[in-house]
Amino acid sequence: MPKDKFFKEIANKTHPNETLVPTHCSYCGMQCGMNLRVDTSTNKIIGVEPRYDWPVTLGKMCPKGVTAYQQTNHNDRLLLPLIRDNASYKGTKEGFREASWEEAYSLIARKFQELQQTYGKDSLSVFSGVSMTNEKCYLTGKFARVGLQTRYIDYNGRFCMSSAAAGFMRTFGVDRGSTLPWTDLHETDCLFIAGSNTAECHPTSMFRVWEVQNRGGYLIVVDPRETPIARRADVHLDLRPGTDLALANCMVNLLIQNGYANKAFVNDHTNGFDELVEVVKAFTPEYTSEITGVAPEKLIRAAEIYGKAPNAIVMFARGIEQQMKGTDNVSAYTNMALVTGKIGRPKAGVATFTGQGNGQGGREHGQKADALPGYRKITNPKHVEEVCKVWGITPEEMPQPGVSAYEMFELMQAKTIRGLYLLCSNPAVSAPNQNYVRASLKGLDFMVCADLYLSESAEFADVVLPTTSWSEDEGTVTNLEGRIIKINKAQEPVGESKPDWQIQVELMELMGRGQYFRHLKTAADVANEFRLASKGGYADYYGATWDKIERQNGVFWPCRSEEDPGTPHMFLDKKFYHPDGKALLCAIPYRPSAELPDEKFPLRLTTGRVVYHYLSGNQTRRIPFLHAMCPEPFVEVHPEAAQKYGIAHDNYVRLYTRRGAAIFKVKITEAIRKDTVFVPYHFGHELSINLLTIPALDPISKMPEFKVSAAQIEKLEAGQ
Repeated sequence: MPKDKFFKEIANKTHPNETLVPTHCSYCGMQCGMNLRVDTSTNKIIGVEPRYDWPVTLGKMCPKGVTAYQQTNHNDRLLLPLIRDNASYKGTKEGFREASWEEAYSLIARKFQELQQTYGKDSLSVFSGVSMTNEKCYLTGKFARVGLQTRYIDYNGRFCMSSAAAGFMRTFGVDRGSTLPWTDLHETDCLFIAGSNTAECHPTSMFRVWEVQNRGGYLIVVDPRETPIARRADVHLDLRPGTDLALANCMVNLLIQNGYANKAFVNDHTNGFDELVEVVKAFTPEYTSEITGVAPEKLIRAAEIYGKAPNAIVMFARGIEQQMKGTDNVSAYTNMALVTGKIGRPKAGVATFTGQGNGQGGREHGQKADALPGYRKITNPKHVEEVCKVWGITPEEMPQPGVSAYEMFELMQAKTIRGLYLLCSNPAVSAPNQNYVRASLKGLDFMVCADLYLSESAEFADVVLPTTSWSEDEGTVTNLEGRIIKINKAQEPVGESKPDWQIQVELMELMGRGQYFRHLKTAADVANEFRLASKGGYADYYGATWDKIERQNGVFWPCRSEEDPGTPHMFLDKKFYHPDGKALLCAIPYRPSAELPDEKFPLRLTTGRVVYHYLSGNQTRRIPFLHAMCPEPFVEVHPEAAQKYGIAHDNYVRLYTRRGAAIFKVKITEAIRKDTVFVPYHFGHELSINLLTIPALDPISKMPEFKVSAAQIEKLEAGQ
C-alpha cells in the first residue's frame, strides 16, 4: 500500500468510544487541517490526527499543531472568575480569589460605570487579539463602540500584520494578505522571500517551497540570519537588520535597468512609474551594498533570477514589517511584482506569511482603532452609516477613531485611559519597551482580563474572566491566503469558562446596553450579523455561509452573495481597488532605522520566533514537549563577536539597550551576522526580550520597530 494512502486510512479510523471532529489548528495563519479525537464516554479531547483533505497543507502539521489539543484540558486552565482582593500584589500571580460570574460581572459593571461617569466614556479601552474567530473579533469591535461607547480600541495585530495591511492598502487599495491561493506556490518559477524564517514559523509551507526548486525553479531569501530556508536558497541576501528599503529599491532599479519591466502592464495598470524611476536609480548594487552589507554580485543575481522567471511570487513576513518603515518596506517589495507585471494571474503575485491564526480576518472587521466591519473606515461617513444601520445606532453615536496599541499605553500613563478590557492578548510580553508598558498596566484604575490562563498580562488585572479555548466554541477564521474556514466545537467548556462573545453579551445586559446584544444567543447568531455587517465592504464576507465553507473547504473573500463562489485569485481583471482601478507604484527614499549602532551600543538586536513556540508563549510554554524543546530564550552570537567579548557557548550574558537589560544564555552560531544578535520573543517576566526593544512607530501603520535596536553585550562572571 502506498505510504500516503496508509496514513490517510489510519487518520480516518476511530477507536471504540471515539469520534473525530474536523477543524483547524489554533496557532499560525497556515491553519493546518486537523481532526480532534474526542472520547465520547467523557466528551473530552484526547488527541489529534491530520486532515489530508485540507488542500493547503495536505495532512502536514508542525510540533505546535500536533500538541495544540493539550491546551484545552490543561491543569492551568482558569475554571472560575478571579477577583483581586489585595492590590499590593498587582503584577504578580498572588492576591486573587475565586468568585462567581455574578460577583465578577457586578464588580466590572460598577467600576466601568463609575469611571465613565467621572472621567467620560473614553476613559475605558479595549485591547484585543486575532487568535479569535471572525465572529468574536467582530463583536469585540461592537462591544467597544456600541456597548462601552469608547473610541479606544486596538489589537495585537498592530504588532504583527499592521505594516502589511497599510502597505497593501496604499499600493492596491485593498488589504488581502495573499493575491493568490497557497496551492499556487509550488507551481511558480521563483519565490522571493523577505524577512520570513519560513521553515520554523510556517513549516507546513516548506514542501511547496522545496517543490519549486525540485522543478528547476529558484528560491531567493532576504534575512540577516542564515535560517534553515536561507541555507537552501539559490541566493541568500544577508542584509543588516533595518535596511530592507534600500535592498528593495535596488531590486526595482535593476529590474528596470536590465529590461525586465513590463511597460504595457505599467502603463495600463499602475500610477507613479516615473517618480519611482527617479528614486530608485541611485540604488546601484555598489551603493546598496554599502547600506545593506550584501555583496553587489548577490543583488545582481537575485534581480536577474526574479526578472527572467516567467512566474514569480514575492513573499514576506515580520522581518520587513516590524520596523518603523515597515509600510514602506511592504510597498517597496510589492513594486517588484507591479513593475514586472507578475501579479493578477495564477502562479504570480504577492503574499504574506501571517503570524496569528486569524491575522487576516481579525484586522478586517472592527478591532482596529480606525476600522469598521468589512474593512470600512470609521472616518468615512458613508461607511459609518452602513454599519450603524446594522448596529441600530445613529452615526452621531459612533465614537471617533482611537489610537494604536502602543499609543494606548501612553494614554494610560497620561491618565486619559483609566480602565481596560483585555482579551486574547498578552501585551505584558508582546509589546515593546516592557518596563513602560507594565507600568502603564499597573497604573490603571481598573483592569479586566479575559483569558484561558493567568497570563503575564492577567497578573495586572483586577478581575480575570475564564474564556474557552478554540476547541470549545465554533466560528470562522481567515487563513493567510484570505480563505475563510470553519472552526468546530469538539468539547464542552471546562469549568465555568465561557466564550468571549457570550461574556460580552452578558456584561452588556448588566451595563444597560443589552438591547444591542441580547439577540445574539449563539455563535451562529453572531456569524449572521457579522456577515451582514461586512456586506458591501472591501472585505465582503456576506456570501461565506457556514454551509458553503464546508462544501468548498473554505471560501476566499470577497464573496458578495450566496451564489458567489469567492475569489481565490485577486486582480485577474487587472482592476485594483483605487478609484481609477490602477495600483500605485510607491517611490520611497531610503531612511535609516530609528536607532543605529554607536560606540556604546555597537550591535544590532533583532527578534523573532522559534518552531516550538507561538507569540508570547502563553499557550505553548505550558505544553510539556514544547517547553522541553525550548525552555528558555537564548541570544545568537557570531563566533567572531563571541571571541571579541570573551564569551563561550552556553555562557550567560547581560544584553542591554537604552531601555533595559536582560540575561540570556549564549548560542554561538555562524548563522548570524557578525554585527547582529538575535533573541526569540516568546518568554515573559525577566526573560522577555521586549524589555529591550524600542517603541519607535511606523508613521502609517504604527508598528513598533521590533527588528532593530542598538545593543551591547556584557559578559557575566561566574556567580553573577
